[in-house]
Amino acid sequence: MSVLVYTESEGGKFKKAAFEVASYAKEVANMLGGTVTAVSINGGDASELGAYGVDKVLEVKDDKLTEFNAKAYADAIKQAAEKEGAKVVVVSSTADSKFLAPLVAVNLDAGYASNVVALPESAAPFTVKRTAFTNKAFNITEINTDVKVVGLSNNAFGLKEASGAGAAEAFSPSLSDADFGVNVTAVDKATDKVSIADAEIVVSGGRGLKGPENWNMIEDLADVLGAATACSKPVSDMGWRPHSEHVGQTGKPVASNLYIAIGVSGAIQHLAGINASKVKVVINNDPEAPFFKAADYGIVGDAFEVVPKLIEKLKEFKSNNA
Repeated sequence: MSVLVYTESEGGKFKKAAFEVASYAKEVANMLGGTVTAVSINGGDASELGAYGVDKVLEVKDDKLTEFNAKAYADAIKQAAEKEGAKVVVVSSTADSKFLAPLVAVNLDAGYASNVVALPESAAPFTVKRTAFTNKAFNITEINTDVKVVGLSNNAFGLKEASGAGAAEAFSPSLSDADFGVNVTAVDKATDKVSIADAEIVVSGGRGLKGPENWNMIEDLADVLGAATACSKPVSDMGWRPHSEHVGQTGKPVASNLYIAIGVSGAIQHLAGINASKVKVVINNDPEAPFFKAADYGIVGDAFEVVPKLIEKLKEFKSNNA
């Protein structure tokens, strides 16, 4: 039995999420006594996926698929699943994959479980653990359809190296004009920063920064930590930072290993979007800020005094441990 995994890529390189879902798919295949086949659409070197347990990589090379197109991608994945006889399809929980997964499920007449955080609790019946209520609870979901689609939460499983052939095989799905009813006309991307979606560490700022002229403090701390920068909704609404950096329930979800919030009060919508982060640190001069109730560590103090000292100590630590 084959487990099919969709491995996201950008600019001809696999994303971190691709290696995580490959790692997960390998463990699921071991449970089911099967193999792992990956679908790569204009992706990277197949051998990179082999290092995470992928046995075969169906390589789709098509200029029409250079930019993400949910309908066309879903059709390609459906055809790959049928070709391989896959009973389980694994995708990530990036913005693109969350758009894509329901279409794949419909195409395959499959049950779909999103926000999965662990390996299946059993193979028969096929049950998975998922987050619910904006990461405030868990539920156990049983998928009874013949084909199952699993959406793995970002950073929930981690990267686990495993042996796999990573053998590349050309694959040309049959796509019709109906698959391209929506076309991308332009894409604007920040190319010089760590992606929020792939970041292990995220440094976020709120209205406590008082103005965009003080954002260099956030960027300096992020540079020291090799982190991505983010912001609260009011900050992006006021134009201090681009909306691409807005994290929260109405922005981008964050599931980093470390989330540092500076001058962010912690509105419920913001907390809902970052609850999946493993360790949360808050720096705020208001001891009653809601964020302190959700944080693992908190510093009550003026960010303009605390953060420069933190940067200084981190630089000193890195220098002494280089």
